[in-house]
Amino acid sequence: MPVRPTAARPRSTTPLTALVALTLAASALTACGSGSGSDPDTVKVSFKQSTDNSIKVMDGFLADIKKQFEKKYPGKKVELVPIKAPDSEYYTKLQQMLRSPKTAPDLVYEDTFLINSDITSGYLKPLDPYLAKWPDWNQFIATAKSAAKGEDGKTYGVPDGTDTRGLWFDKGIFKKAGLPANWQPRTWDDVLGAARTIKQKVPGVTPLNVYTGKPAGEAATMQTFEMLLYGTNAATTDPLYDKSAKKWIAGSQGFKDALRFVETVYKEKLGPDVSDALDPNIQTIVAGDLLPKGKLGIALDGSWLPQAWLKGSGHEWPQWSSELGLASMPTQHGQAPGKVSMSGGWTWAIPSKAGNSGLAFDFIKLMQTKANAEKWYIANSGIAVRKDVASDPSYATAQPGIKFFTDLVSSTHYRPAYPAYPKVSTAIQEAMEGVTTGDMSVDKAASGYDDALKDATDNQVVKK
Repeated sequence: MPVRPTAARPRSTTPLTALVALTLAASALTACGSGSGSDPDTVKVSFKQSTDNSIKVMDGFLADIKKQFEKKYPGKKVELVPIKAPDSEYYTKLQQMLRSPKTAPDLVYEDTFLINSDITSGYLKPLDPYLAKWPDWNQFIATAKSAAKGEDGKTYGVPDGTDTRGLWFDKGIFKKAGLPANWQPRTWDDVLGAARTIKQKVPGVTPLNVYTGKPAGEAATMQTFEMLLYGTNAATTDPLYDKSAKKWIAGSQGFKDALRFVETVYKEKLGPDVSDALDPNIQTIVAGDLLPKGKLGIALDGSWLPQAWLKGSGHEWPQWSSELGLASMPTQHGQAPGKVSMSGGWTWAIPSKAGNSGLAFDFIKLMQTKANAEKWYIANSGIAVRKDVASDPSYATAQPGIKFFTDLVSSTHYRPAYPAYPKVSTAIQEAMEGVTTGDMSVDKAASGYDDALKDATDNQVVKK
């Protein structure tokens, strides 16, 4: 979940940049790989390390689990193998590592949106034999379990939490703009109207941030585009994938409406400068600079943001809960159910080419005890997927905002995380980028998406 500052315009890939990318990937494999002849007493754990040096939530949590593990299993060792990269680069480097037993770690942090693609590629090991002998598996909620299942019905990952998304707003900026402290927009027009008011009455701040374009990766697709698309009239069923036809949807009016919202934000200069919006580190800019420093009026973003403001994070902001308000994202015209959210999450998975699978699952079990899981949810500002943690009062009151975001689960949606989804997501980002820069009209960007969709899905497309 998706979450990252010198602004720079992204450049198109040239043979030189492609060569650099391949060189970086190769060096990453050399640095991160487990190498042939794995030590049977060492479990290698690979995870996404934040590109913001001050945010060390995952690093600290895993270091603690490593100590617990080495104490519980004398003679066994844990080697932490961080991959420091934005989301899109992390996925690429991870998949390259998974291709060979020489480079595959024993345990990997796997985004649920990518899991079916990696299953299809043969990169992951089914965990059912381990799960059948693990009583704690019964504590995990059904939706979280389903997010880690392959189309073959087998389970390939253990979820470590979920998330939801909504609107964060700066109460100080709202007061200056004459907007209500208990703001709850009913329609998309209400959101845009508030942003226009901020632009007019509070100069010098960014009225509204919505992630966009390829540099933002899945944050653009999920935090922005799908939050819009799943709130359109097209969203009576899944607006991206027709489950009955088993085909991806092209030509929907909802798709164009969502693109038009993005176009409006950047055409009317309600969002960040385009160069900033297309900076791969935009998530870090939002969480570490714009919001804490009172430079952003409204942010369409995720439940995990407070992890950036905790003590020791480098962006400490203990008063955030009194300075920021929370509102659910409305549907397009206020139609039922009136609000929309998207949920995702990450899992711990064992590569098919891992050398120490049993030891890796022992590490998972230790990470996912009730006590350790609760510690992680709170530190990561995540939403519990263990029933015993969710019902624990100490979890529910641990941090402001937990109840608000947990309540959004009732109206949330999940991505159609089939094997083609990563390519579909990239096609969405390209369409968004086209309308953000003004290089494409909404109609041209939507038409380009429809063409890209055919290529991404082997023409498994239905026109709506």
